[in-house]
Order: sequence, then structure tokens, then C-alpha cells
Amino acid sequence: MGKQVNEMTQLEEIRKNGKRMKEILGLHGSPIGVRIIRKDASEASLESCSDEHMRFCQALMRARHGMKTVICKENLACPAAARAFGFKPLPEPLKTGKGLIGFGITGKEEVGVRMFEGMTVFDEATIDRIEVFPLEEARKEPDVVVVEDEVEKLMWIVLSSMHSRGGERVRGSTAVLQATCVDATIIPYREQRLNFNFGCYGCRDATDIGPGEAILGFPIDNLSAIVTHLEYLNKKALPHSRGKHALGLFMKQHKAGKEGSCSSL
Repeated sequence: MGKQVNEMTQLEEIRKNGKRMKEILGLHGSPIGVRIIRKDASEASLESCSDEHMRFCQALMRARHGMKTVICKENLACPAAARAFGFKPLPEPLKTGKGLIGFGITGKEEVGVRMFEGMTVFDEATIDRIEVFPLEEARKEPDVVVVEDEVEKLMWIVLSSMHSRGGERVRGSTAVLQATCVDATIIPYREQRLNFNFGCYGCRDATDIGPGEAILGFPIDNLSAIVTHLEYLNKKALPHSRGKHALGLFMKQHKAGKEGSCSSL
């Protein structure tokens, strides 16, 4: 009974933090919870895979807009993501680099080969399924939180993550391929750190992510500290920066003729 109460309290805190992150930053959609269920996990009851076939990036898009999806080997439509999660081998055209030439991404097969060889992936047949859902509606604790939104909004999350790590610089890792499955989900899960990227060919083709939006992911254990510092930033730094006070002063000086005119900018 005590364990169940503790789990409920944790879930309530996760939902609260997801909602608060959305409010502070003015996110266009929900932060996303991703729960990775390994084949050796002892689960009392596993939710069935969703009927619809879709890419992992599309499952994230749905969660961002309030819908839950369960991804497994049978319904994951993207062959690159299927390999990343260890569901299926990488198809030969992608393995040889010819597939990326066909997509017009690279003109050299060896470049395509190296891009896939450098991916952080799960071993084959180790993952059973992946639950993807809006964070503020979490019914089970996720492993990773993914956020897709405008770059400025993600910047504050990165800054908050830096604060929780004592000011340590944050590094982003990407191949501009598999931005959602590898960069924003698997790397944060495997390396237990925040990772950010600018999206990729696939997710920009297959989802509604905007041209000025980017993606990041971080381990669920970082959520509380990140939201705590977002609350701190929201008292002064965030509204001051968004108010563009320094720009306002600069423009005022130009208008007064001190440095020229606004029309020259």
C-alpha cells in the first residue's frame, strides 16, 4: 500500500511539473513522456500496441497534441527507428548508404554508412515496446522527457539543466538523422543526460514540427530540478530577456540620431 501511495505521489509530481513547464515557457504543445519497456521487465500488465502504423516521430507529434501511443515492432513504420530500438535489422539500402543517396541527403555512400554506424542504438530484441504520452497525463513514470518547440523555449530548459549540473556545459549530438528516436530519446536514456538537436530530414517530412522549432530530451530524473530552476528564471531573467530591453534601448538611441536611424538596421 505504501509503495502504491509513493508511486501515485511521484506521478502527481510528474504531471504537475509537465503542466508547469508548459505554462512557464508557453509551449505550443505538451512535454512528452517516453516510457521504454525492456523485454526482461516484470510488468503485471502491458498495454497493447496501437493499431495505427506510424513513425516514432509521429507518435511524439500525437503526444504533443494530447494523444497516447504504444509503439512496438509490429506498428513502427520507420525502418531506421525500428533498428534504433532493436526491433529489426537496418535495411540494406540504409546500411550501404545507397538509401541516403536516393533521398538526396548525401552524394557519397561512405558518408551514409558512417552516419548510421555512429548511431547510439539498442541491441536487437532487447526492447518490448515504447509508451508515448503527454507528460501532464502520465499514468506511469516515463524514462525520458522529450520537448519539441521553438528554439528560444528550449534554450531555457537547457539553461535550467546546466544549473542542476553546477554550470557544466551542455553538448548536443546529432547526425541530422533520427533526431527524435536516437538524439532525443535513446541518447538521454542510455547516457543519462540532456541532448538537443535541430530536427532531421525524416521528422520534418513526417510531422508538423515547424521550421523554427527544435527538439531535446532528458532523463525523467532531471525533470524536478529543471522545473525548479525554470520557476527561478521566470521571476526575472526569462521575462526580462523576452521583453528585449537592451534592443529597445538600442533602437531608442538610433531613433534619437545617436548611432544612425532604425531604418538602417
